[in-house]
Amino acid sequence: MWRRRAGWNIRKLSTAIRRRIDDEGDWSYASEWWGTESDGRIVLRSTSDKGNGVVSVAAFPASNPSKLHWAATERWLEQRYKEIDETQCYNEKFRVLGYEWRALRFNDDTRQSTVKILAAFRQSEPASFALMQQPHCLAVPYLKSMLSVGLATIASCDFNLKKVATGRESMRILCIGHGGGSLPLFLASKIQGATVDIVEIDPVVISASVQAMGFPAFSVMNPSGKRAFSKPDIMDEVLWKGIHERLFLYESDAEDFILKTTNVYDMIFIDAYDGEDIFPHKLWDTDSPFMKALSSRLHPDHGTVVVNLHSDSEVLNPDGSVPSILEQVLPMGKYVSQVCQAYKDVVVGSRDSGLGFTVSVPWICNMSMVVCRGFGIKGGYTNRDVMLKTLMSKSFEVENVLNLPFSCLEYVKRGFSLLD
Repeated sequence: MWRRRAGWNIRKLSTAIRRRIDDEGDWSYASEWWGTESDGRIVLRSTSDKGNGVVSVAAFPASNPSKLHWAATERWLEQRYKEIDETQCYNEKFRVLGYEWRALRFNDDTRQSTVKILAAFRQSEPASFALMQQPHCLAVPYLKSMLSVGLATIASCDFNLKKVATGRESMRILCIGHGGGSLPLFLASKIQGATVDIVEIDPVVISASVQAMGFPAFSVMNPSGKRAFSKPDIMDEVLWKGIHERLFLYESDAEDFILKTTNVYDMIFIDAYDGEDIFPHKLWDTDSPFMKALSSRLHPDHGTVVVNLHSDSEVLNPDGSVPSILEQVLPMGKYVSQVCQAYKDVVVGSRDSGLGFTVSVPWICNMSMVVCRGFGIKGGYTNRDVMLKTLMSKSFEVENVLNLPFSCLEYVKRGFSLLD
């Protein structure tokens, strides 16, 4: 979830950082999906009883990929089908219907997430119509920021990202807060050795991501801890084989999940604002069961936590307090410094190695906070320039190893600030 930065224009700022032609999630496309619900087509609308109010998904036309490239996608689908269903003695034909942006909203206003989907079907069975979220497309800057700073950080902790990316070694990732699912899907598709657990408290959000935003249905888990579907259908296999087996989407309260799981995670991503723009207090209260359990669920040598926060740095009074007129407008932002300190205390504590820092996110009033173990800082001494130089160097490694369509460096160095 993100907050729009005041006084900006999408079209004017869309080229403010270096773009790559192959990044379908570039911010220059934001004008295609930023409009109100009346500008789009409502494809899902339901009421949540988990604090998210009215949950809706609006569809907007996507200009890219153009129709010139659809035939190549159809051939890819046909080849995948042939590999998966070897019993067929004929060549199945697929047809692409088009691409759309799908925007998930809470209470008709708050944009929770945006994804791009492909719609396609088998010619022999038109009812086989399916949606495929485009896993390489991260449409919102704060997700690119979380990904960039998180992976650059863990790569700086002697973690062999290259071996994990190629599947020669494994890693376990936890995503708290699901939305449309673009972050966990991106991680699973780019990192072959990654198993990604996802925790989402709201069943309406889970349904919206699967039914209207093209997230793999086979990833959904039931309360017993088993797959909700014993086996994927043929279209799911065509679209997701090799990826959906490593995704596990749980309907659960984050605190309940972290207390019950026995998994040890290399990375934890947290993006857990609700429909009222609130980041739950129990997710940053150092005395809460969640925070106490979090420490034991992180890898002791390189465990890394990345948290999306709504920045308050641009609106505070000179003494650091929040203007009274903004008390209700910024229900979470005013606690940013306390959240940062809480996570550093819990994750790093009295260890002689570890690091905490924040970066700002371009175009929107968000920041990414990272706290990790094992950065190699001895004796509690930190030097901002040395730390930033290390992270910048690793950002190039992350970019190249994962063949990312965007620059990690731009997100790593923006507003970099060490936590005390």
